[in-house]
Amino acid sequence: MQNRYDELKRAEKGAIISIVAYIFLSLIKIGVGVTYQSVALRADGLNNLTDVFSSIAVLVGLKLARRPADDNHPYGHWKAETIASLVTSFVMLFIGIQVFYSSFNRLIEGESISPDKITGLVGFLGAIIMLGVYFYNLTLAKKINSDGLKAVAKDNFSDALTSLGTTIAIIGSTLGYVWMDGTMAIIVSFIIIKTGVEIFRDSAFSLTDGFNTEDLDRYKSSVLNLPNVVSVEEIKARKYGANIYVDVTILVDATLTVLQGHQITENVERTLKESYGIIDIDVHVEPAQNNDTNS
Repeated sequence: MQNRYDELKRAEKGAIISIVAYIFLSLIKIGVGVTYQSVALRADGLNNLTDVFSSIAVLVGLKLARRPADDNHPYGHWKAETIASLVTSFVMLFIGIQVFYSSFNRLIEGESISPDKITGLVGFLGAIIMLGVYFYNLTLAKKINSDGLKAVAKDNFSDALTSLGTTIAIIGSTLGYVWMDGTMAIIVSFIIIKTGVEIFRDSAFSLTDGFNTEDLDRYKSSVLNLPNVVSVEEIKARKYGANIYVDVTILVDATLTVLQGHQITENVERTLKESYGIIDIDVHVEPAQNNDTNS
């Protein structure tokens, strides 16, 4: 369990890097956008500014998740990380809808903007920086299995696409293709909305104790392959943050001693922990009927 706390501390570093990058980029983009009259770059900077708040939400969730179990939270505070991911999805959905609404109106009204070329360079550099942050956070999230940091990484990627779309729109505007500004912004808004929906779906699924049935089937097969396990009567699992808890009921030969039954449960626990990194396993042992044993 201590290793899991250490992993959450590492995840916090990823969230902090995102916050620093977003603050830096938002200030640069808003400043350059206002100075050189680029509405697209200024909007991208405001987008990064709102991402500061979503990254802070994830950081707070990661810190809360490290709090030890107490009387009111006997399983710990691990789900705070997933709740932070849910908050992130709401922020992204709000941003995506706002970007779509403003871009669509600008496209319909035929508003023409021809910004300075330096705004395109700033947008491109912003995309490169966010791609670097994305790959760092995604690699770290996969290594430590952090749902909160995975949500941050998805947000990083959507922001990199936003900056890239902004760059293309600015270049198109400077070349006379003014329609590209609104069109590209609408495409990017759909990408942001799609990412927000995915994060919301995954977070809601976890918070409602949903679990992948394919993983359950793998757990069941591993248990069935152990010696003296006649059958798996029932197996359930749930997630607390990135931690997996499993309840399994197995049938064994009714003539086995209590000590032998205890050894079987230890084998089940050791197999699931070593093979799948499961934090806690609750094994129930029941005697098999004669026909079950014979089959």
